[in-house]
Order: sequence, then structure tokens, then C-alpha cells
Amino acid sequence: MTRDDRFYAYIVARTSRSRSRIRRICVHKRWLKISALVLFAMMCGLVYGFYGLTQQAAHLRVQYENQRLRNENEKQRQQLQNLNNRVDAVEDASRKLAEVSGVLQDETPHGQGGPARPVDSAAALAVLEMKTARLERDLRMYEGFLRRHGRVPDLWPVAGKLESGLGGRRNPFGGRGFEYHEGQDIDAAYGTPVQVAATGTVTVAGWQRGYGNVVYVDHGSGLSTRYGHLSEIDVRVGQTAARGQIIGLVGSTGRSTGPHLHYEVRMNNQPVDPRQYLPGLEK
Repeated sequence: MTRDDRFYAYIVARTSRSRSRIRRICVHKRWLKISALVLFAMMCGLVYGFYGLTQQAAHLRVQYENQRLRNENEKQRQQLQNLNNRVDAVEDASRKLAEVSGVLQDETPHGQGGPARPVDSAAALAVLEMKTARLERDLRMYEGFLRRHGRVPDLWPVAGKLESGLGGRRNPFGGRGFEYHEGQDIDAAYGTPVQVAATGTVTVAGWQRGYGNVVYVDHGSGLSTRYGHLSEIDVRVGQTAARGQIIGLVGSTGRSTGPHLHYEVRMNNQPVDPRQYLPGLEK
């Protein structure tokens, strides 16, 4: 007797006329097995695909978090660098002001030591912020000391309009050439009194090429001022000139196209912009 491996399904269909008939559908069991295997494979593929998607999403989350941490580290590194630059600038300015004021800091190294423990960026930032705040307090103290003693050139030597400033300019005598101007020209009427911008000692009072009649005043520790093109000099070398004292009159001597004051501020004999010391101007 032959084995029948077919699967039979009987469907009874009713019609509108209430007449029924039987329809037989037969499917071989082998096709059912194949269909079940295909369905199982599809389910496995769907599960694997869903698992792959979840893993990819997790990987993307990790990548995003790593990028965020890298950006945060770079931001903190930049903050540290900026703060270090700020500390260096404040330390330099504080040292110069301490030298000028005479309030010299003790540079002798003191005993230090102990076990070291690494700190994170946040802790390093906090330490640098505290150090910077202390240095800036010292800086304000030195500035206050200097201003009380009139050692900062913070007066206008003469009232007038600002003309050529520090830096490159076209030759004022014509031609196509350019030249480097080491001070600030202040336009003023001939014979206008010129006052010293800070207390100091007169080191030069006389004629010099280019400046004409000029007065140099040393304010201590490399800080000095110069007043050129004077028509008259009213101080002598070695004399102490008090802040606001008249040292001469505006003129047009030396290399000059007309009456004005050539005013310089120098630190360690290097010209710096006098505008930063003139009150009432944007720094």
C-alpha cells in the first residue's frame, strides 16, 4: 500500500441559492516543510537585521559620545591655553609694575615638595583661575601705587588733536616712501605749554636730530617718555620733573611740517603706543 504524504483541506462553500459543493485542496507535506523552513529563515533574517540595527545604533551612540568628549576635551584644552596666556601676560605686567613701583617680589625659591597626584582639566582650570585672580589683584595694587606716586604717564602732555600715531605712515614731506613713526603727534598751537605726563628724572634736554628740541624723562625701571619739536625747553638734565609740571612749549623744530608735539612712551627703550596711556581714549 502506497503511503499518502499529501495534506488535504476540505472547504465547503455556500452559494446564494443554498446549493453547496465540496472543493478539495491538497498540498504535499514536503512543500509545507519547505514553506516552514523558508518562513523560519525569513524570521531569522528579520531578527538578525533587527539585532544589527540595534548594534549599529549603539555604535553610533558610542561614536557620538566619543566625539562629544573629544570636543569637550579640546574646549577645556583651549581654555587652559588661553588662561595660561592670560597668566603669563598678567605675571609679566605685574613684574614690570612691581619693578617700577619699587615693590619688588621675593624671587628666592622656597622649599616645596610632597607626593604628586594628577588633576583633571576642571581642577587645573580652577587652580589657574585662582592664580590669575591673585595676580590681577597684585597688578591693581601696583597700578594704584604707581598712580598715587605719579609714575604712570596718564596725562595728556598737551591738549590737541591726534595726528600720526605709532607705526607705518607715508612720508609727511612728500614722495612715495613710507617710514616708521615711533610716537604720537598731537596737533597744538605754537607756544602751547607742554607738561610731563608722569613724575621722573630729565635725562635729555636739548637738540637732537629729527626731534629738534626734545626732553627725555625717565620714570624708572625702563619706563620713559619723550617730548619733541619744542620751541622752548624749561627743564635741565638731572632735574626731577613732577607730574603735570611744564617742561617746555610746543614748536616746530627738527624734522617737522608745522607746530605740534611729538610724544613717545617707551618701555626698556622700545616704543609703545602712547594712546593706551592717554585718558579718555578707547584702549
